[in-house]
Amino acid sequence: MAKSFAVLGMGRFGRGVALCLARNGEEVLIVDKDEELIDQYAPEVTYAVTADLSDEQAVKELGLGNMDAVVVAMGMDLEASILCVMIAKEAGAGKVLAKAGNRRMGDILTRIGADRIIYPEEEMGERTARALLSRDILDYFNLSDSICMVEMRPRKEWIGKTLRELNLRENFRVNLVAVRTGAGVNHLLDSDKPLEPDVILLMAASKKDLKKLTD
Repeated sequence: MAKSFAVLGMGRFGRGVALCLARNGEEVLIVDKDEELIDQYAPEVTYAVTADLSDEQAVKELGLGNMDAVVVAMGMDLEASILCVMIAKEAGAGKVLAKAGNRRMGDILTRIGADRIIYPEEEMGERTARALLSRDILDYFNLSDSICMVEMRPRKEWIGKTLRELNLRENFRVNLVAVRTGAGVNHLLDSDKPLEPDVILLMAASKKDLKKLTD
């Protein structure tokens, strides 16, 4: 069953979030005061609304309480971000994520109830650094302050061995979530199938254990 998301603010970050969710089959509501922008992306999402996100009544009428998650994506507009976070939390949205342009803004949004603060430039910098530190890591995602998700190629010594033989959880303290191949993503993993060189592994790990994974 598809989940429902609202993305408030259709700047570059908001567009990226909204389109990725929509292309993965989720129900997505996009909102921005720029009517031309909303008209442009309306065909790609479930619902599209032109509204002033600094207008309390307009935000209340969006029905954010029905959403599994709300992404407040106006990273430099503190007043509108505060209003949207507060209304989404009061309405009972499942989770509220907010983009912040700086740490001060992030601290304020946390204090009024945002479940997670996103610093896009900072996180992109960390993803880039992680990829540079290891030729095997293809991408890196923060899940929390201590947990991350990595996409990586199998290490040379892993190729031809089974997941049972590698025992990644015990030996590297990571959890293999899925394997991506040319045929798509598979989360139903065969522990006795040897790893092939062209697969991509999606793994959750503690940040402090990453060095052991990539050494």
